[in-house]
Amino acid sequence: MAEGPATRIVRVGVVAKQGLTAAAAHLSAVADWLHERGVETVFEVETAELAGLDHEPTLPRDAIAAAVDLVLVLGGDGTLLGTASRIGAAGLSTPILGVNFGRLGFLTEVTLEELFPALESVLDGTAHIHERRLLHASVQDGATTEAVALNDVVVTRGEISRVIDLAVTVDGQFVTRVKGDGVIVATPTGSTAYNLAASGPIVHPDVDAILITPIAPHTLANRPIVIPGSSTVEVAAIDTGRPADVFVTFDGQRGSRLSPTGIVRITRAPRPVRLVSSATRGYYDTLREKLGWGEK
Repeated sequence: MAEGPATRIVRVGVVAKQGLTAAAAHLSAVADWLHERGVETVFEVETAELAGLDHEPTLPRDAIAAAVDLVLVLGGDGTLLGTASRIGAAGLSTPILGVNFGRLGFLTEVTLEELFPALESVLDGTAHIHERRLLHASVQDGATTEAVALNDVVVTRGEISRVIDLAVTVDGQFVTRVKGDGVIVATPTGSTAYNLAASGPIVHPDVDAILITPIAPHTLANRPIVIPGSSTVEVAAIDTGRPADVFVTFDGQRGSRLSPTGIVRITRAPRPVRLVSSATRGYYDTLREKLGWGEK
């Protein structure tokens, strides 16, 4: 459901993709534009260095969302995913405005030309802000590790490993044994990411659901399934006695090795992340452009 920002925007955090030199001039322009409107800026440390803005306040990437009313992300979907996971892990509701510097992204759907009109709409309260559900993952493998993901949690084999065996349960009920390259557990937002490449279904982000998609299964009987968003999914490595490398990753941003007795428990995170939407295109427009629907 679209909604405007709940509070007046008085401080904006700015985060750019690491090493994105093409953003330098635009970062300076953003700072000037916001200052002219009485809005404070807080730049991520490396972002400020990228633009030579040594006079602007800075904070580390992990701390910036808690200090601002809006996070402006310049880069691509990967940069936005990292920001979203930090906001989700901290339990914050800080909205994100993602501006794409490459091809139009599924998440960073605002173009560079739309940057300042989009900022203006956020400041005046007319912006469309959509809530996107997050996944919370708890990895029980000796110690317990927790993570938040906007797109997906993936349990997969290592680069030199043979096929792996995984047991998948939903709400305590055994669902299937997957023998193949792994399993993707995705949000509707993540349905157009790795899930789509693995022949999983596209699900509109407003649908309250979780997707489970096998990766290159060794039997045609293994098929993707869409389950209620309130479900608890568990993926466990099966110790077959054969050497195997198993990894769990979160949004493709970070991850760790999973032992033969490791279990990954995945639920819907308590709070969604809030993304500023483009005022000129909707979800289906992005699908048509990215997937080439209707092209001759």
